[in-house]
Amino acid sequence: MVTKTLELIFDFGSPNAYLCMKVLPELLDRTGADLVITPCLLGGIFKATGNKAPMIQYADAPAKLAYENLEMRRFIDRHGLTKFRLNPHFPVNTLTIMRGAIVADEEGNLDDYVDAVNRAMWEDGLKMDDPEVVASFLSANGFDGPAFLARTQEPEIKAKLAQNTEAAVARGVFGIPTFFVGKNMFFGKDRLAQVEEALA
Repeated sequence: MVTKTLELIFDFGSPNAYLCMKVLPELLDRTGADLVITPCLLGGIFKATGNKAPMIQYADAPAKLAYENLEMRRFIDRHGLTKFRLNPHFPVNTLTIMRGAIVADEEGNLDDYVDAVNRAMWEDGLKMDDPEVVASFLSANGFDGPAFLARTQEPEIKAKLAQNTEAAVARGVFGIPTFFVGKNMFFGKDRLAQVEEALA
């Protein structure tokens, strides 16, 4: 039996990535696919591609921004994602926690790390670019917070996140969440039906 793989280009800074991840388990069950998370830096992707966050991109088009917000609310309501709330510190600089994702991946607990930090960002509203907040949260959630933070400063960890980001841009990625089914790319939470069709 051939194992099907769904790759997610991921950064904690995207609320839509959080929303997607909340509905992915059912999609993966239906398709029998395995999820592979590739940590990348959204800021680096934006810089390399000239893309911008919707709140900046549509700042001069309030009707468009309002519609983006409406679509988000519809998605939240459709899937009953009642724990979601926009982080009061948004936009949060995710550099440290994304390097932390590289550390977690190396240590074999990326899934648990992503689940925990997603909750901190998009349910608990924590300021996850404050090292003390990050260390305290991780320590309270089964990780060694200070050790994790120390590892985020290792040159190899920094380099791996940069390499992931550059490789994603080279594949055509311009934002997050981006999905790959083989070489086929899909962007955004509104493409999940197409992702499922590709996996099926």
